[in-house]
Amino acid sequence: MKTLVFVSLVGLFLHDTTAEMHSYKFFFTASSEVTNFPEFVAVGMVDDIQLGHYDSNIKRVEPKQDWINKVTEDEAEYLKRETERAVGAQQWFKVRLDNLKRRFNQTGGVHIYQKMSGCEWDDETGDVNGYDQHGYDGEDFIVLDTKTWTWVAPQQQAVVTKQKWDKDKTELEYLKNYFNKECVDWLKKFVNYGRSSLMRTDLPTVSLLQKTPSSRVTCHATGFYPNRAMMFWRKDGEELHEDVDKGEILPNHDGSFQISADLQLPSDDWGKYDCVFQLSGVKEDIVTKLDKREIKTNYVNPIYMIIVIIAVVLLLVTIVCVAGFCLYKKRNAVNDPAVEQMMLPNQNT
Repeated sequence: MKTLVFVSLVGLFLHDTTAEMHSYKFFFTASSEVTNFPEFVAVGMVDDIQLGHYDSNIKRVEPKQDWINKVTEDEAEYLKRETERAVGAQQWFKVRLDNLKRRFNQTGGVHIYQKMSGCEWDDETGDVNGYDQHGYDGEDFIVLDTKTWTWVAPQQQAVVTKQKWDKDKTELEYLKNYFNKECVDWLKKFVNYGRSSLMRTDLPTVSLLQKTPSSRVTCHATGFYPNRAMMFWRKDGEELHEDVDKGEILPNHDGSFQISADLQLPSDDWGKYDCVFQLSGVKEDIVTKLDKREIKTNYVNPIYMIIVIIAVVLLLVTIVCVAGFCLYKKRNAVNDPAVEQMMLPNQNT
């Protein structure tokens, strides 16, 4: 089973969706002996945009979007209630982390317990989907199967937890109602409140980059929104699959996204190649021709560097020589008898 990756430590958790799919997710991280990191962190996200943040240092939920004010206008106790829930979750995760350390026969050291849960809603078809996934020290620990409403234990140490949680029918019924109803209702509210922000479309800036003349050419797009985008290289109008390394969609600090695709240097006509960026909801693709003149790089040819260094050294040597010559002339002028005679006072006056 694929290893879980969580937002609390590495940033945003990106999930491929269609143009009509919306998501509401929570990411929880409890940790021990992690330097300069809170013992507990909770992050809420709507459509992969951070909605709010809580950690054990600040001990309150902090909204991260201006449109949350619309929520608090209708739900005056919203932030207070979410803070109380986060405080309760902090205590639960602390106990859970301690239990797992004992189960794995661990005492000290860095250990991390994480959970990702939430729901997705297709506003076109009405389909909903929930998920509840737990990880320990970077590996899947236990996952809820929302088709059978039973827990899946990817490793032996989780079997005891699976057996216990499978027997708790009341909790399973609560989770079924939460993922299919309560979570989706809140997601619909958030989409409505933040529609102007969540439903916007921002086009990217696309650039061609290269580290050295012999390295791959990177097509890089940044500043786009939403994160439902694709980037690929073409040759003669056909998409390339070989000699291409596609990167993942990554977040920017301003809520927009970036993506890149690397192309192995072609041995034939560069004019046959172009980079294509596609953004969901935008009909026209952004096509960038592979042109050496358009490639940006910080690379400096070592030969040029040597020339510059030699020129600087020669300039310094010249300055030193001129300064030395001037000092030599000055000293000789002082020791010249004719000059000394001129400097003596006139005996006849």
